Amino acid sequence: MAAILRFVLTQRVFILALTALVLALAVQAWQRLPIDAFPDISPTQAKLIIRAPGMTAAEIEAQITQPIETELLGIPNQAILRSTTKYGITSITIDFAEGVDIYWARQQVSERLSGVWGSLPEGIDGGLAPMSTPLSEIFMLSYSNPNLTLAERRHLLDWQVRPLLRTVSGVAEVTTMGGFVTTLQFTPDLGRLQQAGISLAQLVEWLQQNHLNGSVGRIDNGSTSLILRTEGKLADQYDLAQLKLPTATGETITLAQLGEISNGYLPRFGGVTHNGEETAQAMIIALKDTNTNEVVAAVKAQLAQLEPTLPPGSELNVFYDRADLISTAVSTIIEALLAAVLLVILILFIFLADVRAALVVALSIPLAVAITFLAMDQVGLTANLMSLGGIVIAIGMLVDAAVVVVENIVTQSQKQAYLPRAHRIYRATLAVAQPVISGTAIVIIVFAPLLFLSGLEGKLFSPVAQTIVFAMLASMLVALTVIPVLAVTLISAKPKPTPRLIQWLIAHYQRLLARVIQRPAAWLISAVGLLAVAAVAISFTGKTFMPVMDEGDLIVQLEKHPSINLAESLALDAQLEQRLLADIPEIKQIVARIGSDELGMDAMGLNETDMFIQLQPRDTWQVSDKAALIDAIRKVLLDYPGINFNFTQPIQMRVAEMLTGSSGDVAIKVFGDDISTLSSTAQKIAEITTGVAGSVDVQTTLIDGGEYINIRLRPDVAARYHLTTAELSRLIRLFVDGLHVGDVIHGRIKTPLVFAASNSSKLSYLQQLKDLPVSLPDGNWAPLSALATISSDEGPSLIERENSSRFAVVTTNVSDRDVVSFVEELQQQLARELQLPSGYYLNFGGEFENQARATNNLLTIVPVVLLVIGLILFATFRSLAVAGLVFANIPFALMGGVLALFITGEYLSVPASVGFIALLGVAVLNGVVMLTHFQAIEHQHEQLEQLVIVGASDRLRAILMTATTAMLGLFPLALATGPGAEIQRPLAIVVIGGLVTATFTTLFILPLMYKLLRGRHARV
Repeated sequence: MAAILRFVLTQRVFILALTALVLALAVQAWQRLPIDAFPDISPTQAKLIIRAPGMTAAEIEAQITQPIETELLGIPNQAILRSTTKYGITSITIDFAEGVDIYWARQQVSERLSGVWGSLPEGIDGGLAPMSTPLSEIFMLSYSNPNLTLAERRHLLDWQVRPLLRTVSGVAEVTTMGGFVTTLQFTPDLGRLQQAGISLAQLVEWLQQNHLNGSVGRIDNGSTSLILRTEGKLADQYDLAQLKLPTATGETITLAQLGEISNGYLPRFGGVTHNGEETAQAMIIALKDTNTNEVVAAVKAQLAQLEPTLPPGSELNVFYDRADLISTAVSTIIEALLAAVLLVILILFIFLADVRAALVVALSIPLAVAITFLAMDQVGLTANLMSLGGIVIAIGMLVDAAVVVVENIVTQSQKQAYLPRAHRIYRATLAVAQPVISGTAIVIIVFAPLLFLSGLEGKLFSPVAQTIVFAMLASMLVALTVIPVLAVTLISAKPKPTPRLIQWLIAHYQRLLARVIQRPAAWLISAVGLLAVAAVAISFTGKTFMPVMDEGDLIVQLEKHPSINLAESLALDAQLEQRLLADIPEIKQIVARIGSDELGMDAMGLNETDMFIQLQPRDTWQVSDKAALIDAIRKVLLDYPGINFNFTQPIQMRVAEMLTGSSGDVAIKVFGDDISTLSSTAQKIAEITTGVAGSVDVQTTLIDGGEYINIRLRPDVAARYHLTTAELSRLIRLFVDGLHVGDVIHGRIKTPLVFAASNSSKLSYLQQLKDLPVSLPDGNWAPLSALATISSDEGPSLIERENSSRFAVVTTNVSDRDVVSFVEELQQQLARELQLPSGYYLNFGGEFENQARATNNLLTIVPVVLLVIGLILFATFRSLAVAGLVFANIPFALMGGVLALFITGEYLSVPASVGFIALLGVAVLNGVVMLTHFQAIEHQHEQLEQLVIVGASDRLRAILMTATTAMLGLFPLALATGPGAEIQRPLAIVVIGGLVTATFTTLFILPLMYKLLRGRHARV
């Protein structure tokens, strides 16, 4: 260390130039840092979406979901396998263990899917979803134009907006939804088909065999190679009309003679409403590991270029923009950071009473932060609430090393004024180098175990620990290199007397400490009494996993009866939106997504709605807070019986679905085989849950209640007329969804070619189905009811599976109490009142599951931290007794954190637990500073009481300064109200409260205990 200091002080110009270079590189690093609201908390995940038109949930599960799951279960390093199966679609999600490469994972899934695809039913399509994460939905807009029909709006989104936005770097997919997808529709006249002797199957096959371009090969023409092909692709409606078919008599007939050709629409799987009016929307999904801010900015730039080209009356209404949340959340933390810096600098000026010395210490903050930005850039950290929050947490500690160095330089300047300035600074810095390094090491050791947290808490708080470690190492580096160089130039060579404030504090402190030492029993009993109070307080402090971040806007998830049709679902949503807008002035606009898009990215049923509620600015609200606003919305929703609803937020919803497959603070899953039994058991669980205090928005996912019409071809009819079930299904589909027989491509626009009955003749009620005329091979016609048995029953509308087991889920939010006590009470109620069928079992997920896992992780980490601290203390003091004294400081520090939580009403959460871990370092560091000084001056004082009082007085300024800077550095976080402040606030409150008691203990109880220990032993 001595050699390094000599080099630094003799090469001052080089050090200053290097410092300037680091600052310049740090500015560039900050500009490169991706900015986001959160770290990437998503697991390595691959998702399969398989569409099976016309198949029921039970059929898809048996024929598609189960075979695929069986194949996927053999992939190594899986964490969990989930699937959701509904009418016409199944979504299978595979989460992999931490550290698995996403490309490897997708390759494995793709290979397994290819291996089983040949055994799956014909007519299905789909595969791997885009390489995104559950949090990749970064930008959503609706498109309105009173001059265009819904079909024209959707066409514009599909073929003008979507292709342009897909070219943006970082965009994985652009999904469109709502309106109508236009088709080229042929409506056959069954009578004309019969007269021509052409069956429906022959007609479809003829079109499919002729509506294509064939690759033939090559031929040589002299020295030229010619590529041969056959052309048959239909280009437009005219080509379709002129297509000729052979009749039974050997003549030809055009398609136009066999029916009507017109524009139609694909069957709809969902819809979109905006403030009660149906519309269309587009959603941008970002690639995994992209810079969200940059992607959104690029999307907006493309939209700005696109808007002038849109038809008159067009309006692109952005109703979700992740960049807005990022900007607000990061602004919250940056404001707290700047406020913390200013407060810390103010404390430095007050305590040092030397403008130049305070300036030298203050300069260590931007230098340490700059080096931290460089380190973040090198390891690939994003600038987000958590990583920047780590810097805010460290702000108060960043100056500790500089304070120790500068204070010793000032002190030695007063005592060794006869030496040259550079030599005094060299001696002063070298004297405290070892304590500075040791103190920094203790703080790093305390926070380092957070890097090994697993699960969601690990992904959230690992960036916090990383930035704190970077910042502390940077502060130590600056204190031992740059600070001495700055001190040579900036700190006055003339000795200055101790500031009057410090003299006053020392005088009063010495008198008070003397009184404490004279009455040891009373003070120790009082201290132990406060510990007992804290122990009682912690038992009354609620426990939860993580405070909920206020994202600004709301989502209301609605679930109606499983058999509701799209038109009725849209109408009900429109009615709700209009009522909410009329009754609640705090709502700015509402955009509701019903069902799913054609890609099936979010496999929702026609009975499910995600209602995005954009709110007015807070200063215009008539209600007091967001909880009151949610209550007002809840009252409106309760006027519509039969609708389940849940309140959430965009990111909160996706995080909950990512972790448990469902939203809600608590998810109770019941596993078993039979759908009816699962449904009835879930209903009983919901009833019990509703009776537990604190439960709100209790919701049971409706897995049964789907209404089915079963059509079974009679065996004798099939044999007599050579009529197959496939042909019968094809005919019936013509009158329901239509038959997709190909696509007509014109330029870049691809229009589906569909055979379908006219809207007026499509089946709309059961009697029409029974009377449906079926053409027979002998040329006769018969009603469907004469050829098949028609029956109705109910079946599953939704089948959810986890690791190949079926389950039903009950979700609930928790209000006015903590999640842990709520679940504990609920578990007791279920144990008393619920009798599970044989083979069925429960699993509790959501916030409770996360909290339990985090608690187990912390119970492992904290003892390791304490053990390492103990080893460091023993190595430092070479005495178990003295090391024990420092350890005795820890419970008093934790006591303040507990009391602070209890007084403020905050719950014991993961952030609060991280605050307690931080207090371990603070308590130990203060104790080490005090006791090492006692040992250093031990030979100067014969009387033990004088040793303790003088030694403690010598360290008063340093301890008060470090404690005050740390506390005030965290005050902006504790008082912040913007998005993201909710997560950091419990940590700040715990550390501030703990610093108060830790500082008191270090200044009074620790000297007292040291005197008592030394009084019993002649030598420690």
